[in-house]
Amino acid sequence: MSGSLLASLAWLPPAPTDFGAQCKVLDPATADWPRQIRFLATHRLDENQLNQLARAIARGSKAGIAVGQPFKLGLISNATTHFMVPVLTATAARFGIALECIEAEYDQVMQEALSPASTVNRAKPDAVLLALDWRGVPLLPSPGDAETARATVAAVLDRVQTLRASIRTHSGALCIAQTLAPPPEPLFGSLDAAVPGTLRQLAHAANLGIAEGLHGSSDLLLDVAALAETVGLADWHDPMLWNLAKLPFSPNFLPLYADHVCRLIAAQRGKSRRCLILDLDNTLWGGVIGDDGLEGIALAQGDATGEAHLAVQRAALALRARGVVLAVSSKNNDETARLPFREHPEMLLKESDIAVFQANWNDKATNIRAIAEALNLGLESMAFLDDNPAERALVRRMLPEVAVPELPEDPALYARTLLAAGYFETAALSAEDLSRAAFYQDNARRVALRQQAGDLDSYLASLNMTMTVQPFDAVGRARIAQLINKSNQFNLTTRRYTEADVEHFENDPACLTMQVRLADTFGDNGMISVLICRREHDDWQIDTWLMSCRVLGRKVENAVLAELARLGSAQGIRRLIGTYIPTERNRLVEDHYARLGFTLLERRDDGATIWALPVADVPDAALPMQILRPRETAT
Repeated sequence: MSGSLLASLAWLPPAPTDFGAQCKVLDPATADWPRQIRFLATHRLDENQLNQLARAIARGSKAGIAVGQPFKLGLISNATTHFMVPVLTATAARFGIALECIEAEYDQVMQEALSPASTVNRAKPDAVLLALDWRGVPLLPSPGDAETARATVAAVLDRVQTLRASIRTHSGALCIAQTLAPPPEPLFGSLDAAVPGTLRQLAHAANLGIAEGLHGSSDLLLDVAALAETVGLADWHDPMLWNLAKLPFSPNFLPLYADHVCRLIAAQRGKSRRCLILDLDNTLWGGVIGDDGLEGIALAQGDATGEAHLAVQRAALALRARGVVLAVSSKNNDETARLPFREHPEMLLKESDIAVFQANWNDKATNIRAIAEALNLGLESMAFLDDNPAERALVRRMLPEVAVPELPEDPALYARTLLAAGYFETAALSAEDLSRAAFYQDNARRVALRQQAGDLDSYLASLNMTMTVQPFDAVGRARIAQLINKSNQFNLTTRRYTEADVEHFENDPACLTMQVRLADTFGDNGMISVLICRREHDDWQIDTWLMSCRVLGRKVENAVLAELARLGSAQGIRRLIGTYIPTERNRLVEDHYARLGFTLLERRDDGATIWALPVADVPDAALPMQILRPRETAT
């Protein structure tokens, strides 16, 4: 994939030929309007088409209809941002985000950040994009003067830190900080990389500092410098348009820039893909194993086709190493499909790397559904890589929730296309993220054991589960905040909180906090549940209750409820009050409180329900797990 193909988002299918006409006739009054918007947004769109789609979205917004999960984004820049707003809004629909942009005045960076009454701060956005380029920090060259260069970089980092801190203080929003794309014009030629104080050197040092400064915070990094270098710095920067309109980069790259901003927002909201499903023939190797045999498939160093497919395997292994679970869906006999994994000496992927192996003669959509069920993941967590355009079209039509990248004809570009698509964008990385592939692989083994077990109680007993319960603490804080912002399905209220908020709950004597971990025969599931309760008189209002879907059906929620009742009884709590706020993705827990014995108190007009359960009425039943309490969960 060349820079031009990357800029055009070539992993997306081309837009319908009548795209503009389809946008015009979209009617917000129809029930499937959000689905139609999402469908159009998932195509390869240029700036003009994105503006057309944004106008259609605006019609729905006026009618009070959203295309997905609401997200309010502030825009602060030293450059013109007007042209970004509709493109960002339309691009966000691709990720299931209903984006509202609050735009600051042109080049009012410090004023907007430092004033509590500024347009952006008063809007209380979910995040603020600090869209600064090298001119807005500013980077002032001092060729050959190392001391001045260090002072310049320090001033830049101090400015960025001040902006972040002020925004957090005045609006409560997290910040998206950009790296700086240096201009392409060298002063010393190749020596620019070595001479202190050149713009290239200054940008490099500042970018390292910006990235390091975000470590340990919930703020996000948008690596514009890497993006600009990928497509070409000379193309990214357009001096004429800067002089004419103060555009920070060429509009040719606006769809690509918007895609990177929105994929980062989606990742922060837990919408990144978690599973990569791989086709086999002509995807992981060249040729057809059933026809060509083990010796006939292309999979070897020194062979151009073989090396192209090995690059796909390397990419898959790299994704697995950072927590993406791998699965296989292939039209093949099972034994034949497994043969290269077991016997081919050049095969990099092994059977042990694959969590679910589906090789049969079912259609790919049926197999993908089975994989999702085995992993206890939603279809929106899946990405599917297949060289066959007919199979890609089938999955897109039957399973629109699944991400299916378009692939070029040359397999040498398969790995680059997959990784460029950003399906596995990460807003933050924790130790548990790195272990996620193993978690889900173990979960697939649990499903297999359950199918063999005679009854549910016997199955749960065979798992030898141990649940560890303790209040929030500094060690778990980052992971707790990550779960709160990423969990969508088993999340009763989907309220989002930053690390600073988590720390506040941790230290608030009126709040009960609970982090829950689960281990069993197959391994450690990591942190699987988070609860926040606020005390109101003799009640605990359950502000947040979320769980990992991979532990569903194991009576963990019953054990958590029992812990709440035990602690509540000790603190004089009379009732537990739970709220369910429906979203597009949490219908899974619509009956959660009813199943646990709560009584319905109120049904609101927006679909939310309020439930109550006296602490004394929580069943004191035997639970299929041992409970450890290293630190008593108490306030």
